[in-house]
Amino acid sequence: MDKTLEYYNQAAQDYTADTINADVSKLYSFFLTHLPTNAYIMDLGCGPGRDSKYFLEKGYRVLSVDGAQEFCKLASQLAGQDVLCQTFENIDFTEEFDGIWACASILHVPMNDLPKVIGNISCALKKGGYFYASFKYGEYEGERNGRYFTDMTEERFGRLIETFGELEIVETMVTGDVRVGRENEKWLNVVVRKE
Repeated sequence: MDKTLEYYNQAAQDYTADTINADVSKLYSFFLTHLPTNAYIMDLGCGPGRDSKYFLEKGYRVLSVDGAQEFCKLASQLAGQDVLCQTFENIDFTEEFDGIWACASILHVPMNDLPKVIGNISCALKKGGYFYASFKYGEYEGERNGRYFTDMTEERFGRLIETFGELEIVETMVTGDVRVGRENEKWLNVVVRKE
């Protein structure tokens, strides 16, 4: 994970330029339809703050969290509020959030460490809350382009979630990458509810 964080600290400006205008409106709808209008959302792995800014503009309360210091600086500027600089393994909240948004973020956690991170997410969610996560589609795990990735299929993610009695997969959706020139890359998007 340290190598991935270092990658993002070094490439923060380039990554921002590559993703800031990506049209993820379909993903926002996929997640937000499950939340109340005044929901409190954790943007987990907020990157440069694109999604935090969107949620704030839509009237949601947002806590932005990222482990890369450069992203925290950029997100704070873009969203106009402080960002919590913390890794996924160290988040520690109890039933505070109506929703947790983990867009292209927890996919950097090794499979062996994902149960702890999912446990942290579950603990942070209120009962009846929802979390969204996205992963590159497939079963690959390892380094790719200087970062660590854990890819997911519906079956693989299902096996991960079934170990948590309080969590239930509500919806899955496979999409193409929205960035220009990468439309053939597939993503698994999931919405999970805490009972």
